[in-house]
Amino acid sequence: MNITFLGGGNMASALIGGMIERGFEAASILVVDIDAASRERLHARFGVRARAAPEDGAAMEGGALVLAVKPQQMKTALAPLAGTLRDTLVISIAAGLRLADLGRWLGKEGAPHTRLVRCMPNTPALIGAGVTGMYAAPGVDAAGRETAERILAAAGSIIWVDDEARLDAVTGVSGSGPAYVFHFIEALEAAALAHGFDAAAARRLAIDTVLGAARLAAASEDPPSALREKVTSKGGATAAALASLAAAGWGGALIDAVAAAAARSRELGEEFGQD
Repeated sequence: MNITFLGGGNMASALIGGMIERGFEAASILVVDIDAASRERLHARFGVRARAAPEDGAAMEGGALVLAVKPQQMKTALAPLAGTLRDTLVISIAAGLRLADLGRWLGKEGAPHTRLVRCMPNTPALIGAGVTGMYAAPGVDAAGRETAERILAAAGSIIWVDDEARLDAVTGVSGSGPAYVFHFIEALEAAALAHGFDAAAARRLAIDTVLGAARLAAASEDPPSALREKVTSKGGATAAALASLAAAGWGGALIDAVAAAAARSRELGEEFGQD
């Protein structure tokens, strides 16, 4: 199967690297990017083909097209392909853009393209540790879903949602989620510095605590609430810390943050999808 990436940025690079590690042939992957340096870098690193403009849509027949350009540039980037893709599977990793808008831009004479999958990956995909929310339009069959899953699974785990609108919530939870975790690491590091640790030790304590806790949660059959209870002795230091966090409304603030990110994702979808 031939796979074309429209855009050769960091996320495309992460997917391509993961795909090749999983057995995809470099010769079957084409990267289209207007930036010569990006094309040269991807060709040198992975051996994939690269060109400045997309092939005719007929050349993609039976393959997949991965949309990896910035949302605000998508309509212009897709214009040369409008009405040419026939049954090509189109997989979008562009944040916020809705399938109705992509289908309209790729369609011809009022008939939208219908073989579309929308994905919301996150930045840990850059090291193969991402998680991606995925939604397939009704026009995508089981084989198309399997193809999309194989491509996105190259960057980490995946979940399917049954309603495209839920991808806004995926954006709020996992798409923006790494930023929440980084912010938590920052705060934990600052707390260590405030208690006299040097910068290197503070950073190590903060990062390894988060990394170890996440690995423990992933390996355990217990829910995070049970793991939290196991480390919280009544009247102990952890209990005092959690009481302080609760009094500050930390849990509720995080829930509100996810809601704010999801709402903004919806707004950006409306903004980017305008003709």
